[in-house]
Order: sequence, then C-alpha cells, then structure tokens
Amino acid sequence: MTSEKKSTKQATKGQKQIVEENAATLNFYRNMSVAAVAIYLLFCGVFWSTTSSFDIVLICLSAFAQFCCYRFMAYMAKAKYSETGQLLDGGIDLNMESGISEHIKDAIILTSATEVLSSISSYFWLILLVVCHQIASF
Repeated sequence: MTSEKKSTKQATKGQKQIVEENAATLNFYRNMSVAAVAIYLLFCGVFWSTTSSFDIVLICLSAFAQFCCYRFMAYMAKAKYSETGQLLDGGIDLNMESGISEHIKDAIILTSATEVLSSISSYFWLILLVVCHQIASF
C-alpha cells in the first residue's frame, strides 16, 4: 500500500472554460436582477394605492445600482480575441473564490432580495443599509 499525497494546488482553468463560465454567471445575475425588478413592478401594479413615491425612487436607484454592478462584471469578464478569432484573453474569472467579483455578486443578490421583500413591506428597504455598513467597514 502506498500512500499518495494529494496536491493542495487547485487545478487551473483554461481560458475557454473561463469565458463559458463567465457568460453563464453573467446570464444568471442578469436574470436575477430582471426578475427581482419585474416582481416588484408587478406588486406595485397590483397594489398601486399603497405605493409611495419614495418606493418608486428606491426601486429606480436599486435597479440602477444592479445595472452598474452587472456592467462592471461584464467589463471585467470581457474576452479579447485576435483578428483571426482566436481567444487571446478570457478576462477575469468571475467565479474566483476571493476577489472583487464576489463583492459585486453579493451586492446584486442583496439588492435583488431587498427588492422582492420590499414588495411585501416598505420597511425591507432598510436592508440596503447593510451595504452602507459593509462599505464603511473596509
């Protein structure tokens, strides 16, 4: 019996795999953002009499924040191709364990959850204060 030592080094990903995973990640977070805004707008349409102008301003600001986060992730993940169409650089891996993309994804998740929950009660908008606290703690 031989005891083989397993390497603790992570396997590296190929550039093509990074491009494919980044596209899937961007698709997932885009769909999450659109679904959260759509759910909120549906509830606002049904319960229009209880929707205040403050709620409308907050949904616009949070949707804009989600859009900015998504565009930043898309910019980071942008692949570079040669003139012949060969992949030169797959962009930054959005699925890295520790990196700025983790914080951006967390911001999209938190904002989406806040939008969906605030369709139930306007007090759920206070969850966005967690983002302010997180930024201040850096």
